[in-house]
Amino acid sequence: MGKLRDQMLADLQLRGATTRTQETYLREVSNLAKYFNRSPEELGEDELKEYMLYLMKERQLSDGTYRFYVAALKFLYRTTLKREWMVEKIKCPKRRRKLPIVLDLSEVESLFSVTKNLKHKAMLMITYSSGLRVSETARLKMTDIDSKRMTVRIRQGKGGDRYSILSQTALEQLRQYWKKYRPTEWLFEGQKEDDHISVSTIQSIFCASKKRARITKPASIHTLRHSFATHLIEAGTSLHHVQLLLGHRSPTTTTVYLHVSRVNLSQVISPLDRAAKQAS
Repeated sequence: MGKLRDQMLADLQLRGATTRTQETYLREVSNLAKYFNRSPEELGEDELKEYMLYLMKERQLSDGTYRFYVAALKFLYRTTLKREWMVEKIKCPKRRRKLPIVLDLSEVESLFSVTKNLKHKAMLMITYSSGLRVSETARLKMTDIDSKRMTVRIRQGKGGDRYSILSQTALEQLRQYWKKYRPTEWLFEGQKEDDHISVSTIQSIFCASKKRARITKPASIHTLRHSFATHLIEAGTSLHHVQLLLGHRSPTTTTVYLHVSRVNLSQVISPLDRAAKQAS
């Protein structure tokens, strides 16, 4: 599907799709062709439905991944092949809201305190204190840290370029790290020359620190981003500003942190405690 692939790639680039989206969409269309051993141009509605069931039942993809793959196929047929009728009836299951795991401030502090390596501690601190995705932390450059304006520039994040806040505590840690490691282009250099640290390495560092801190919650490196947003809301930061710092396109995405914030629950008294108080 060389010619078709080139056409779809051009369409994705014209729509401003990120490199990751381009790669994922093209890979999934290639998987569709391999599944039937035929070009997607030769497939009909029945084959497409069969493939959707295969993704859902046999590959057992998560809801988010399934939606992403379906979006890839819809893009192919709607935009590149101009066959809207092929995908107009394809519906995704209703999205199930899943609340994020959030660490308490004391847990975040314990995570940092058990991380003795200067580089590792700097990575975890900047991830939490600026609300970064792990891929954004990995791709930070020296020039992205602006100590005069106290901002961090995130290039080509999921929603495009944006700025986030730079913590004074994180900045001091970064300065200690720089004095020892002297990075040049990438803030956190990887093992390969002229390359940044890998996402998997940062994930492993978080898991090791989490274990040493004896945190039992099913937390991942992304939990630091969730905790950043939740703690800001609990401190009185407006939802709009949190949305901007996280780079969410829609405020609806940011409202999930209202459900895990303790602000709206702080004035609510359990009926059990109320009954005990009355009895006393």
